[in-house]
Amino acid sequence: MARVRFAISIPQGVGVDGIDPPAFAEHLRRAEVLGFESAWTQESTLSRSPTLAPNEALAYAAACTERLRLGCAVYVTPLHSPVHLAKAIATLDQLSRGRIEVGIGTGGGGRMFSAFGIDGDRFVGRFTEGLALMKACWTESKIEFDGDFWQVHGGAMEPKPFQKPYPPIWFGGSHPAALRRAVRHGKGFFGAGSSTTAQFADQARTVRAALVETGRDLASFQIAKRVYVTIDDDPERGRRRTDEALEHHYGRSGLVAVAVTGRPDDCVSGLREVADAGAELIQLNTLFDDSVQMERLAAEVIPRLG
Repeated sequence: MARVRFAISIPQGVGVDGIDPPAFAEHLRRAEVLGFESAWTQESTLSRSPTLAPNEALAYAAACTERLRLGCAVYVTPLHSPVHLAKAIATLDQLSRGRIEVGIGTGGGGRMFSAFGIDGDRFVGRFTEGLALMKACWTESKIEFDGDFWQVHGGAMEPKPFQKPYPPIWFGGSHPAALRRAVRHGKGFFGAGSSTTAQFADQARTVRAALVETGRDLASFQIAKRVYVTIDDDPERGRRRTDEALEHHYGRSGLVAVAVTGRPDDCVSGLREVADAGAELIQLNTLFDDSVQMERLAAEVIPRLG
């Protein structure tokens, strides 16, 4: 197994008593001490599951840490104004002194587009054009942009991101067309937590084939996978709690098959399969008891995968 790097999820769930900011800060500082490369949020704007918004959580995380890279996987960018999102990301990158990673995705055609005041018929076109406009905002001193959805003539956005020309851009998605877009426009592909290892392996093969077809250097592009993971010395209890947590998050049951659960040996085996399927970066997404889970994964699982 090639050397794999590890990231951790940023806890975004809000309990009945609300968020505990000191505990949130300590969790992130501890993730940095434990050696995780990066920490990631998700975006879930309309959901029955109480979840913090990604940008505000990332800003708080940036203030609590010094080295940890920070990202969102993924922003559903067709639902955003690209100018506003570009400004927010540039601000985050400045506040973190260049530690921001940007994951983007179309979100698919099943979104409630009407809630965001947009027509969902051309969401892929909005996605592609929106990315081009964000890049223009980040790189051009005088923005000249004439698109189908947005037009900017003589505008300017300052400050630019701390990272030049802009933060690394990762693509989510599963359709072969989305994977090819990732190769054309991004730095990496981020496999979804809701996909199985076998599905991710197929996606990674598609990405690598597209890299070869376009003549792009494989080393210039990274492949990552979000993995829902639970370490529990009682495997059945771990599976049950994981299934309940995923049902709460996604609003449907039967998703435990996408997760890695069980004793430390089981987790080592499951994560090794993800790495062998093509993941160079694995984001460990805990679902409950976040600090306890993170400590056990760092002590009992990750050292055996180095």
